[in-house]
Amino acid sequence: MISAFLVFNNQGQPRLTKFYTQLDTSIQQRLISEIFTLVSNRPAGSCNFLPLPPLLAASSTSHSSTEEQSDVPSLVTYRHYATLYFIVISTSTESPLALIDLIQVYVEALDKLFENVCELDLIFNFETLHATLSEMIIGGVVIETSLDRIVAGVRAQGTVAKRPVNEGRSTIGSGMGIGGNFAWTGRV
Repeated sequence: MISAFLVFNNQGQPRLTKFYTQLDTSIQQRLISEIFTLVSNRPAGSCNFLPLPPLLAASSTSHSSTEEQSDVPSLVTYRHYATLYFIVISTSTESPLALIDLIQVYVEALDKLFENVCELDLIFNFETLHATLSEMIIGGVVIETSLDRIVAGVRAQGTVAKRPVNEGRSTIGSGMGIGGNFAWTGRV
């Protein structure tokens, strides 16, 4: 199960934080800071998998003794693209390679939605970030990985929401013209 999905820029500013397990706000903030420090200090050629920092591991195990060990968050998986880090916190039951692929699909979906996406697109269109993630993950469970279905679902949400008010406007991300500083590479 996925416990959290996070996106940071190179300076450690969160661009997306979505927690699927209940944590106190103070623990979430400390966890965000701790995970960014761990991930950003790793050399470029390092593995994209880390054990979970003790902060979350300790807070997760104190909930109840009846939970199985496999339900406890234990792994941090991340990818670094240009100016952003995409990070997934998960249990040991999730495949790390599948999570790397999930991050790749999320990145490709954003690239299709924004056409030459940049960090500014993510800042000013955070609703699209959440909508895209909601098309892929619900309650910590991956429900969709088809790039075309994800993009179509997000565009349908944007079209339905904008149609009554802005009849003549185009779909999400078109005409932004901001690209350039956020280069997406293909599968790495």
